[in-house]
Amino acid sequence: MSFRFYTNEISQASRTVAAGMFIVGMVLIGFGFMIYLLPKFFATLAALVFFIAGVGCGTTAVKIFWAQRKLDKMDSDDGTTDYRRNVQIHSEGSNERDI
Repeated sequence: MSFRFYTNEISQASRTVAAGMFIVGMVLIGFGFMIYLLPKFFATLAALVFFIAGVGCGTTAVKIFWAQRKLDKMDSDDGTTDYRRNVQIHSEGSNERDI
């Protein structure tokens, strides 16, 4: 007679985890072997990924600088700001008629 301290669900969960770890291990071994056989290809692939990421970061930085320049231009125009041109502030105690 065997005495178990765990249920069948725990046994199934541990088998699922073991199967997942086995698959990940085999994939890692495969990638390692491919990198060993084709180092120039993977170096080129990594360089391409870094280049594309660098271009994306540079483009985003230029867009941010351009937007900041536009905002600074709007603040420095003779005291008149385009983004506040048609704004009227109404308070409760004002004499203007509510529309």
